[in-house]
Amino acid sequence: MRKLIYGFSVSLDGYINDRAGSIDWTDPDEELHQFHNDRFRDVEISLHGRRLYELMAEYWPHVAADAPPIEREFGALWTGKPKVVFSRTLSEVHWNSTLVSENAVEEVRRLKAEGDGVIEVGGADLAAALIPHGLIDEYQLYQMPVILGGGTPMLPALDERIRLRLTETRRFRTAYLLRYVTA
Repeated sequence: MRKLIYGFSVSLDGYINDRAGSIDWTDPDEELHQFHNDRFRDVEISLHGRRLYELMAEYWPHVAADAPPIEREFGALWTGKPKVVFSRTLSEVHWNSTLVSENAVEEVRRLKAEGDGVIEVGGADLAAALIPHGLIDEYQLYQMPVILGGGTPMLPALDERIRLRLTETRRFRTAYLLRYVTA
């Protein structure tokens, strides 16, 4: 069975963007960006909610030729990676993407059962739909040194707790990685 990872840059108070929806405070330095590039190579399928897909599609397929090599590398990785985009409002997607407009939970169950690689989920709303069903196997929090005071929470309110086990901490110059697996 494929492993599903939910990872995001998160503020100290638990938000993935600020009240205006900005993620400008998450810009990784070169060390962290290279870590993300290397990690992304191992991902078999990337799952996106509509907002994250639109944000990524606005930039990564169009990285300027004079952009830093690390950004050009990620742009090539992102456009080439198979993606599943979950949206009821989009009518089409591009860059090696498949659009799914119904029943994200069942589609993710099917994708997990079809192989033994790694899937990642991006987007707090999509992850919030999957978390209560026990579909997330690993949480990767890139804790940034900022308190936002509001925005989109990384994790949803839940009816029951989910027990986790810390498996790794890693210090980067601009963030801490905290990796947890479901207990």
